Amino acid sequence: MSDQKRLFLVDAYALIFRGYYAFIKNPRINSKGEDTSAIMGFMNSLLDVIKRERPDHLAVCFDKGGSSDRVEMFEAYKANRDETPEGIKTAVPYIYEILKAMHIPIMVKEGYEADDVIGTLAKKAEKEGYQTYMVTPDKDFAQLVSENIFMYRPVFGGGYETWGIPEVQKKFEVTDPLQVIDFLGMMGDASDNIPGLPGVGEKTAKKFLAAYGSMENLFANSHELKGKMKEKVEANQELGLLSKKLATIMLDVPVEFDAKDFEMSEPDVPKVTEIFQELEFRRLIDNFNKTFSAEAQAPATQTTAKTEAPKTTPKEIKSAGEGQFSLFGGGEPSATETATEFTRKTAETASHFYQSVAPGMATKLFVKNLMNQASVCFDTETTGLNPLTAELVGIAFSWEVGKGFYIPFPEDKTEAQALIEILRPFFEAENIQKIGQNLKYDIKVLAKYNVSVKGKLFDTMLAHYLINPDMRHNMDILAETYLNYTPISITELIGKKGKNQLSMREVPLEKQTEYAVEDADITLQLKEHFEKELGEANTQKLFDDIEIPLVRVLAAMELEGINLDVEFLNSLSEDLNNDITNLQSKIYEVAGEEFNIASPKQLGIILFEKLKLVDKPKKTKTGQYKTGEDILSALAKEHEIIRDILEYRGLAKLKSTYVDALPLQVEASTGRVHTDYMQTVAATGRLSSNNPNLQNIPIRTERGRQVRKAFVPRNEEYTLLAADYSQIELRIIAALSEEETMIEAFKNGEDIHASTASKVFNVPLTEVTREQRSNAKTVNFGIIYGVSAYGLSNQTDLSRGEAKELIDTYYETYPKLKAYISKQVDFARDNGYVSTILGRRRYLKDINSRNAVVRGAAERNAVNAPIQGSAADIIKIAMINIFDKLEAGNYKSKMLLQVHDELVFDIYKPELEELTTLIKTEMENAFKMEVPLDVEVDTGLNWLEAH
Repeated sequence: MSDQKRLFLVDAYALIFRGYYAFIKNPRINSKGEDTSAIMGFMNSLLDVIKRERPDHLAVCFDKGGSSDRVEMFEAYKANRDETPEGIKTAVPYIYEILKAMHIPIMVKEGYEADDVIGTLAKKAEKEGYQTYMVTPDKDFAQLVSENIFMYRPVFGGGYETWGIPEVQKKFEVTDPLQVIDFLGMMGDASDNIPGLPGVGEKTAKKFLAAYGSMENLFANSHELKGKMKEKVEANQELGLLSKKLATIMLDVPVEFDAKDFEMSEPDVPKVTEIFQELEFRRLIDNFNKTFSAEAQAPATQTTAKTEAPKTTPKEIKSAGEGQFSLFGGGEPSATETATEFTRKTAETASHFYQSVAPGMATKLFVKNLMNQASVCFDTETTGLNPLTAELVGIAFSWEVGKGFYIPFPEDKTEAQALIEILRPFFEAENIQKIGQNLKYDIKVLAKYNVSVKGKLFDTMLAHYLINPDMRHNMDILAETYLNYTPISITELIGKKGKNQLSMREVPLEKQTEYAVEDADITLQLKEHFEKELGEANTQKLFDDIEIPLVRVLAAMELEGINLDVEFLNSLSEDLNNDITNLQSKIYEVAGEEFNIASPKQLGIILFEKLKLVDKPKKTKTGQYKTGEDILSALAKEHEIIRDILEYRGLAKLKSTYVDALPLQVEASTGRVHTDYMQTVAATGRLSSNNPNLQNIPIRTERGRQVRKAFVPRNEEYTLLAADYSQIELRIIAALSEEETMIEAFKNGEDIHASTASKVFNVPLTEVTREQRSNAKTVNFGIIYGVSAYGLSNQTDLSRGEAKELIDTYYETYPKLKAYISKQVDFARDNGYVSTILGRRRYLKDINSRNAVVRGAAERNAVNAPIQGSAADIIKIAMINIFDKLEAGNYKSKMLLQVHDELVFDIYKPELEELTTLIKTEMENAFKMEVPLDVEVDTGLNWLEAH
């Protein structure tokens, strides 16, 4: 162990921001409504460093007032930074208070950045013989690294890595860490608004440093450069040298390093506990107490070496020093104390009994026991992720926490089928509840072995989706969040993706067993946790009646797939090529030169420098012209070249995303396309489609509609049928708002857009013009999404003033609709969420934000989510009911696709008349509202004809 004293300097704001954004999808909000994510994230990091490293000396460094010197040098320094999030602003005073109670020195100097404070202290400590570790993810600190100064960087996924001189040399391709200043000066820094040398990025900066060693040397030898780069470098020497100054961490901040002041000392435990209790940090109190326990001790190993940067990998560092320890006591730990964990549990530390079941009699006895259970969690292990081609490697079972069994499957298909037959009674037992994580996958895998999964289901992924729709739902995240347990990583078994990755079959049985049964065991534990929370969130009925029954429906649809006319798509690809080439020629002609239309940078220069379409064009943080869809759409009315560019982009995307890609996604074993429907992606409750995504095929353009022609029936005995809810979202908002005028229009079968136009423009229904109807339609749908006058004017031919007048008149015409919108926003402000007609919740953490833009988005969601979510709930009910009827009637026809408000079926022609009535009836009666639901049904030789 090193005798050299070690100083750890923590870059406060870097870890505060990191902590805040770590919880961004699942923020920590206490009962007072305070966002405590930043405090929790920072404290977790700080305690982690203390636990791992047991530093002799420690300080936390803050910015105060920014860098006066740098702003004096360059007024725009850091001028483009976004406003600090509210959750961070409110966190800092608490963090100060906690650090003071922990007796950890806070180093801050008005007019200087934390970088400069850390740099000055690190160099002063080095002179006094200390090793200094700068705790920060910020790469700028690499310039300070020396024989005794290291970066201690938190890495994604947990753990830390240490950068000494060799790591900095490798990362930046320099010989001396000081050259990092030249590197940063050359390429600039968008986040700090350091301009850098125009046209110089990371690769070029490294190339220049390899050739010239410094920025000054580059300028001295600029005659060796060629072309535009030579011009840019020579023209921007002053800017380059300024950028280098701005990137240089100052080492002369008026702060002193007095070793005694930085020594780790005992915290004021009662005071820290009091603050944590106020913030409602229950687990953090436990973590803190264990961290600073005088009894809890660990072997005094350190991750750092005596005279050089540590050679440990991030993974080794992660595991080093993870026992509890005393910062202030001495003596060796007992075996019991060393084994005590304060970090997450794992298979190595948690008590468990996982067993593989031998073939023959042992398997039969196991199945006998299995059949006596009321509820069992199971998890399939397969040879791949595609359930259509994957083969069973084994199945894990668990019905008691901490215990489980694994049945390995032989590679021989006949033997595998014989084994699944022994297990068939369990899977098809109606009286045994089946628990799993993403059960749809397991159902599809077992379907290949002609096994149906019957009985009540409980899917932990779906349960969590209803409890917390905005968070991720994979098992590892859920285990760590709710069980404080880190499962075995699949990469530990089979390695990372690539040619050397193993198949699960190649993994030794013992490891297969441990991994697979752990999955089943953890899922069982999550089920017990989520069962209670479903009731508390009032979503149990939604879970039981919609999301769970839908699993089997989607599995059947995905297994069925849909037929694709590949020859037609190949022909369409050629047509699109011609269209794209013609548009390209038109654009080049107007531009007066050829350029890369797909390059935002080149396009911006053409539109805004050469053609000067706008007086003051908007720019990105890096100084590039903005050419996004929203910017160009606003200009499309006035400039034909913009319309051509937007059409060019649309056709290029259509060709690459669908026309050329779809034939490659035909499954070889079935000859069909099998999309994957995901229930847990959209927070509104809508299904999303993937591999391929069939929900985003453009329908408003002629070429986009052509893609639907490629989807065809199974064979000549079948036809495609499409059933589409007519204006379902408008019907829902009319019913929820109880707006009588709109309800009556729907009940009378009126064209709702013409009816709205008649009222808003004060003309008889028969005299409504096409333009008036179109504008009314835009407002009708726009209201659901909180359309503004600016947005409406962009979508129509109306001026902004006319658009505002139209919206105002609309609300006067439908006063109850306006009142409903206000009521929804008020409810969200009071409760933090809104609900669909079936109780699906959308949580809105930003509804009371002081930031008007952020709050506005949440307010729009408060109105939109119940409408869109209710429509999603209704079509799900219809899908379940239709599927059950098709199964019960043993029909040959199949449900194939769900695309927003539309269902697509492969209909056996002799069943067409009967099923047309059945489908329409079930969809229109899926949910009863004051406004009747209306479904349009059509058939055809392809999806476009049917639609």
